[in-house]
Amino acid sequence: MDEKTRQTKEASELKTQEVVEVKPKDNALTLTQELFDSHVESIRAHFKKADKNLELAILGQQIKVRTGGEVILEVAGHMQEEIAGKMKPELVGLIRQLTGADRVMILVELREEVETGAPKLYTNTDKFNYLKEKHPALAELQRKFGLEADF
Repeated sequence: MDEKTRQTKEASELKTQEVVEVKPKDNALTLTQELFDSHVESIRAHFKKADKNLELAILGQQIKVRTGGEVILEVAGHMQEEIAGKMKPELVGLIRQLTGADRVMILVELREEVETGAPKLYTNTDKFNYLKEKHPALAELQRKFGLEADF
C-alpha cells in the first residue's frame, strides 16, 4: 500500500512541475561558410589524428554551408554516402565545439559522375595505344626498338 501511495505522489509532483520552453538564445551563433572555413583544417586534423582516411577523403572535397547551419557534404558514391552517414554525429559535435554554433545540420548529397567521353584506359595496351595516338613518334619507337606494352 505504501508503494502505491508513493507512486501516486510522484506522478502528481511530475504533473505540477512547470513546463519550461526552450527558446533559442538571442546571441546564438549561426554557422556560416566563413566560420566553417576558418575551422575546417582543425576538423580535418582531428580525423587525420584518429587515422580515419575514408572520412578525410570526404572532408577533402568542397563543403558548402547554407543558411540556417546546413552543412552539405558532396559524396562520389554509395560507399562514401554510407561513411558520411556514420561520421555525421562526430562531425556535428566537432563543428559545434570548434565554432560555437548552436544549430548544425549535416546533409549528404550524392554527386553524379560527369561522363567526359574519353575512353577508360584499363590495360597497359589501352594506355599505350592512347599515347601512340596522342604522340605518333611512339609508334616509330615501338617499331624501331620492338617495344611491347604487355610483357
